[in-house]
Amino acid sequence: SSEVLEAIENVILDVLKSLAKKQAPVLTLANRSDWRNIEFKDSVGLQMIPRSTTKKIRSDCPETAMKFALMLKILSMIYKMVQSNSYATKRDIYYSDTLLFGSQSVVDNLINEISCMLKIPRRSLHILSTNRGFVAGNLSYTEEDGTKVNCTCGATAVTVPSNVQGIKNLYSHAKFILIVEKDATFQRLLDDEFCIKSAPCIMITGRGIPDLNTRLLVRKLWDTFQVPIFTLVDADPHGVEIMCIYKYGSMSMSFEAHQLTVPCIKWLGLLPSDIRRLNIQKDVLIPFTKQDDNKLASLQKRPYMAHQPMWKKELEIMAASKMKAEIQVLTSLSSDYLSRVYLPNKLQFRGWI
Repeated sequence: SSEVLEAIENVILDVLKSLAKKQAPVLTLANRSDWRNIEFKDSVGLQMIPRSTTKKIRSDCPETAMKFALMLKILSMIYKMVQSNSYATKRDIYYSDTLLFGSQSVVDNLINEISCMLKIPRRSLHILSTNRGFVAGNLSYTEEDGTKVNCTCGATAVTVPSNVQGIKNLYSHAKFILIVEKDATFQRLLDDEFCIKSAPCIMITGRGIPDLNTRLLVRKLWDTFQVPIFTLVDADPHGVEIMCIYKYGSMSMSFEAHQLTVPCIKWLGLLPSDIRRLNIQKDVLIPFTKQDDNKLASLQKRPYMAHQPMWKKELEIMAASKMKAEIQVLTSLSSDYLSRVYLPNKLQFRGWI
């Protein structure tokens, strides 16, 4: 707490020094959206380089004055929360003054900027994410307040905890962890009792692009149990990007890569090569859009693809076919094909890359 308070005090001290000299105060931020500031390291993923290029948020410039003011406003809120040992979600911060902030995405971006500027993880700023993720399967743990949680694989899943760092006494004899891209597929596997009928496992979904807590939980499970981690995503550029976020991280959160990425994650399915192998009919596939073309081209240029020749081949198959497939296409073979045939065979015969 004292480290966070001191970091905020140093920012405000610089503002006061500028004012004392009759100069317009300026905040200096690392440029998080510039690929030149990011390097790829196989054991970590995408990480920000130590001497990254910066941008200035000036208080006397019409384009940035509002951002400057909003950053000071959020810094003051964080300071009070850390002092009083209270917490707020990003949503709470937005709803404290919706007219001032304008939108939730503005608040989300400012919090990431502040975290990067102070070089302090977001959870240490007493700001919690609004939880989207679910976890189920062979896992139990104790939450920070002492609540015991058992994620036994019934028909309902447990919400990913809001303070992942605070959970303890994690216990599992899972043989693997399965990250599922979509909530619908996750629920289907729950209904089919996949966790019970297959080897004991833990299933997690971020319900699309994962929030911070879901990524933190995947990392914590890896650190604790060191079991194989597989991803089940749609055979489309969006699904591949989601898998890459879990495995290698994202550009916007590259300053926190060491706490968030799990580079040992494997791609279990749905592989573009599976579509041909399983003789999936063309009428259940979806043609590429211009957006898909652009996303795929961007993925193929990412620095980590040079380290993944098998992934590159799969993306080339996708690019040649100009078609994408959702995991649900497997129901065209049979209603429970995913849980009864596809996943057990993939796991038994090491069908991951």
